[in-house]
Amino acid sequence: MADWNLTETFTFKDRYVKFGVTGNGPPVIVVHGTPWSSYNMRHIIQALADDFTTYYFDLIGYGQSDKSNGDVSLGIQNTILDRLLKFWGLENPAIIGHDFGGATVLRTHLLNKQDFEKIVLINPVSISPWGSPFFHHVKAHEAAFAGVPDYIHEAIVHAYINTAAFLPIADDTMEKTIQPWTGEDGKAAFYRQIAQANEEFTDEVQTVYSQITKPLMILWGAEDTWIPIERGRMLHELIPGSLFYEIPNSGHLVIEEQSALLMKKIRPFLVNDDIR
Repeated sequence: MADWNLTETFTFKDRYVKFGVTGNGPPVIVVHGTPWSSYNMRHIIQALADDFTTYYFDLIGYGQSDKSNGDVSLGIQNTILDRLLKFWGLENPAIIGHDFGGATVLRTHLLNKQDFEKIVLINPVSISPWGSPFFHHVKAHEAAFAGVPDYIHEAIVHAYINTAAFLPIADDTMEKTIQPWTGEDGKAAFYRQIAQANEEFTDEVQTVYSQITKPLMILWGAEDTWIPIERGRMLHELIPGSLFYEIPNSGHLVIEEQSALLMKKIRPFLVNDDIR
């Protein structure tokens, strides 16, 4: 992905995390989910850069970061985000998380006690039970999936990603989304991250969402079939004072489908303007 290249490196226990920084202004961190990478957050990252110093990275096991055999679960992602915050020297930045990135943000705030000025969650993995039948099937047969021929693997990933969107995905976007999951390392990493997905990591924090006091906004693709919007409304009720907005004509991949509508909510929230 020559047009989306993370040039900076953070090392965590002999494994590397690739990141980038762009823009000027108050700090904001952007955290992607699964099976995505920071590439899929590019519209939001580029829009934020007009007003904010924007930090973004690929979760370990994803995108351009280390895909060697090891822990890539939600249980390690908040630890790495906590270390990155210290590495960047950031205190109380704003933060945005999509899908597993939202879960990582919540875990970092509640378990690592990292303070955030404001929190934006986009279709986050946050309330059990979660995980599609495909997720559960892969968990039970990871080795078999990792051994399929490349052309079958790529067809599986393509079909899986298609189910995340309400609107058609452009061919170029699909190609660049699939690319990190190709080759032997990428193929193994794709099934590894699914196999290590576990509801215990959201159960660990779900009971204390009511303790969140920071300004928090939840955005949800109205047509999400991966995590139905009812889960978003449940999360909204669990977090006192949170804001909740439905984003029309979008599914779980709202970050690609309706990034402009997302920014119409995110920018005013971050700069204390009225949200219309």
